[in-house]
Parts: sequence; structure tokens; C-alpha cells
Amino acid sequence: MTDSNFPPSGRGSLTDDLRWRGLLQDSTDPGELRSLLDGPEAAFYVGFDPTAPSLHVGHLMQVTTARRLQLAGHRPLLLVGGATGQIGDPKESAERSLNPPEVVASWVQRIRDQLAPFVSYTGDNAAQLVNNLDWTGEMSVVEFLRDVGKHFPVNKMLAREVVRARLESGISFTEFSYQLLQANDFFELHRRYGCRLQFGGSDQWGNITAGVDYVRRRGLGPVQAFTTPLVTKSDGSKFGKTEGGAVWLDPEMTSPYAFYQFWINVDDRDVGRYLRYFSFRSREELEALEKETAERPAARTAQRALAEELTTLVHGEREMAQVVAASQALFGRGSLEELSPATLRAALTEAGLVHLGELPDVATLLKESGLVPSMKEARRVIAEGGAYVNNNRVTEADAVVAPEELLHGRYLVLRRGKRSFAGVELDSQS
Repeated sequence: MTDSNFPPSGRGSLTDDLRWRGLLQDSTDPGELRSLLDGPEAAFYVGFDPTAPSLHVGHLMQVTTARRLQLAGHRPLLLVGGATGQIGDPKESAERSLNPPEVVASWVQRIRDQLAPFVSYTGDNAAQLVNNLDWTGEMSVVEFLRDVGKHFPVNKMLAREVVRARLESGISFTEFSYQLLQANDFFELHRRYGCRLQFGGSDQWGNITAGVDYVRRRGLGPVQAFTTPLVTKSDGSKFGKTEGGAVWLDPEMTSPYAFYQFWINVDDRDVGRYLRYFSFRSREELEALEKETAERPAARTAQRALAEELTTLVHGEREMAQVVAASQALFGRGSLEELSPATLRAALTEAGLVHLGELPDVATLLKESGLVPSMKEARRVIAEGGAYVNNNRVTEADAVVAPEELLHGRYLVLRRGKRSFAGVELDSQS
């Protein structure tokens, strides 16, 4: 992000805004936290472990909250866990699989690059990317046990809910010691950069408070911490999951079009809450969107606002423009020829992309694409004027599309009526 695109710090109480948005769940000392958040510049940190080659939408809560704090004048330290990522925070279900150090190192760099658009790296409160391998990797086992381990009562560590859940099935010392590594991160960031605040998801509360206590036990501080709520869906399904799996921030893993569609399809019951969590619009704008959703839910104005803002933030204005153009063109309200091959393919993949070795007649195309259940139905739809190829109405069921009509030499967009569409990719043209 360039300086010209980075908004100025807002006025008013940051604490009150975070509370109104529902972003403050737990805190170490509400009074001291308010003084810190509403006071002059303070360094804060939030951590991301490289357990996959990309962040996903579940990380957006922490990323956008970090951006929000920087806009209010505070200084972000974005920690990517080159050390903790090799260990893994304990899961309640089973022991984590350990990834090779070289794989973790490559994921560290990818995640650092993904974090870059969300904050500004210039100015008085410039953000800084840090890697906990820089200090953890230097420690010997003896140093770790003497300087860090001696400050952690085992009875408190055993009281952690996730640890208790694993005691019967078994938990390795590796995962058991994760809390110490994360706590030491807060100490090192406080010592090296003057970090006074940590935040994270509510599932990290035990690790976070261990860090606050550890800084105190080492004779430094005081430091503060808070957690954000875990993002949920009203229907009980897991946030950030679709039929295709997780929704990633990496465009090669989840296309910008699919990313946009994820937000467009947010349930009316959730969209107001998600806007408060993730949007940087004013309170007045968000309340107006919530009101419109209640009065005119079919318009999906709030979903479009959320999708456009987050797609722009994650993928940039150019990709956002392509995504909107694709959404309009697929339903006959724009030019299909102007869409890039990547955007067109991503959109058709979301709708259902059929691979064919040759082009059959139009009726067969409709059936093979799944837009109709039978050839008889295909012929009926065509006869009634409800079938389209590349947004052109088809009138003859036995007609065969000419090769020069293929978009980018290999794609067709099929549509039945106004809202149902699918794609065809001619593999023989590759």
C-alpha cells in the first residue's frame, strides 16, 4: 500500500469503536487497556504461524484489527512464527504433523508478503515485520530451560483447557512447550521494540496471558493484552469454509472471483456483524447498510459493500474491477470478451466448468453442463428462447458453436434464463 492510499488516523476513542464493533472479548485490565489504546503511540504485536502456504479469511480478523490500530496511531509489529510454526500450538484433537524447516521458511516469506498490503511501512508509526526464529533460533536448550522455563509453573500449564483435553490421549513435550515460546515472543518484542500490547483470537487467551505474566516475572512491563471473538456463522457451519475448502488470501489458492463470491453469499443474519468486524466504513455508513439489509434483503447491498471492500483490500483495485466486470458479464450485463482468461476461468469454475474434447450441438452443451436434466428439456428451453451462449440467444437446438466464437480460444459461457449459468472449456484447444 502506498502512502497516498493509506487513510489518516481517525479521531475519537479507539476503545469505544472496538467495543461497538464487537472486537474486544477479553482483556487483561480494561482500564489500563483503554488508557493505552486511547493514548499516544504504542507498539503492539499480533502473530501468525506459517502452518500453510497462505493465510485464510479466518486470519482477517487479526489483520484488519492490526490495520485499525495503526490507523488510530499505534505501531504494528506483525510477527510471523518461523520458530513457533515449526512446533504448532496444541490442538484438542491430536498431535500436529511437523512440517520440515525449509517448508516453514518458504511459508514465512509468502505470509510476510500477504501481510504487506494491510499496513503502512512508512511514517512515524511504521509497521514492522518480525520473525521469532531470529531470537528463538539463537537459544540453546539450556538457555531456554533456565531463562524461560523456570518462570512457568507446570500446574498452570496443565490447567489450560486444550492441554487438559489431551492429557488422556497424550501430548508431546514439543506441543506442551509452545506456550513458553509464544510468551517469550512478547518478552523479546517488549525488550527489543518496546512492545506494550498483544492481541489475538479468543482461543489464544491462555497463551497471551502467559506472555503478559512472563514479562512481569522478568521484571519488565506493565504490558496489556486483549482478544477478539472467534468468527462464527449463524447457521452453525464453520466460518471461512466452502464446498471447495478454505477461502485463502493467496489468489492462486482462492481466485479473487471466488473470494468475492464468498462475501456476496454471506447470510443476511451475519453480514451486519461481519461489516463491523472487517469494514473500515464509518459507524453511520454501517448502520445504514444494516438498516437496508433489514428493509430490502433481496438487494444484498450490504453483501456487495463487504465483498467489494475486502476484495479491494486483499487483491487490489484492478482485480476488484475484473471481478465486478465478470459478475455483470456472466449475467448479460457486460462484455465477456473484456474479461481476462484467469478471471473468466475462475468465474466459470465457481459456476461449474465442464471439460469437453470437442464441441457438440447446443442442446447437448446445455445437458452436459448440468443446466438442464435431459435433451428434451434442453430443446424446450431453446425453443422458448431461454438459452444463451456467450450471452447470445440460441434458437436452434442442433446448432454447433463455431471455433472462432470460443472466448480466449477455449471457453464458452452457457446461460439458462437470467440467473443460471455454467462454463465449457474445450481441452483439445490447449
